[in-house]
Amino acid sequence: MLNRLIFIIFLSSLYLNATNINTVVSIQPLVTFVNEIAKDNAQITLMIKPGKSPHTYEPKPSQMVSIANAKLYFAIGVEFDKIWTKRFKNQNKSLKIIHLDEGIKKIHMQNHNEHDHNHQNYDPHIWLSPKNVKVIAKKIYTAFVDIDSKNKNFYKENLVKFLTKIDITDSNIKNILKNVKKGSKFMVFHPSWGYFAKEYGLVQVPVEVEGKSIKPKTLIKIIEIAKKEKIKSIIVQPEFSNKVAKMLAKELNIKVVKISPLSKEWSKNLIKLAKSVR
Repeated sequence: MLNRLIFIIFLSSLYLNATNINTVVSIQPLVTFVNEIAKDNAQITLMIKPGKSPHTYEPKPSQMVSIANAKLYFAIGVEFDKIWTKRFKNQNKSLKIIHLDEGIKKIHMQNHNEHDHNHQNYDPHIWLSPKNVKVIAKKIYTAFVDIDSKNKNFYKENLVKFLTKIDITDSNIKNILKNVKKGSKFMVFHPSWGYFAKEYGLVQVPVEVEGKSIKPKTLIKIIEIAKKEKIKSIIVQPEFSNKVAKMLAKELNIKVVKISPLSKEWSKNLIKLAKSVR
């Protein structure tokens, strides 16, 4: 009986000492990044569910309840964050909103011509570059230490391990691309991979930009580039229709490769992209 009582007291003390920080993130890759740093110390709620678009998603009532109970909200600068973070703050005055994109140099959203950029829109896909993920990881670490300083060493240890994983991903990509010439082009349906391209000295050729319908003249130009550059595949996102991409692939006799920039498997995705470009 005494042993059982001691065991119950021990379990109770564990429960009392456990940290359970209610944390909300906008996109799936952030679930992975927060998990790497906070492990079980964070109770994570994901806003934009798999297969949904950050351009159009609206939170469900159950998600608004999570916002009301949250201590941390990690924003990454996608359209959803820009629209909703102020509303979240109004609902929960004590919610700490961490803008993970702050301090990262943004690039302009690429147009059909690699020298022609949209100077009004910045590319929000900053997490598709290992170098940027390191910056994001350090910001996540700082946010948890700020509200849970007693576990600083725990977060620090996890940060160091995660930074090592990022370095391994980077090395793998460089190894895959070692025989690919700088400035080589790869074809994408949506221009989501600009930070990846910039980091590894590549150029993405987008088929569709900002949801606008593709003009026949543009399509002919894209086909010419693809033939000239001997492009082997076209990268599409499962979140969008790939009817035009399939038509292009058939015309060029190339593969259609599905990779979601919103997947939580950020490392596997970047390695898969590198293999598709090679």
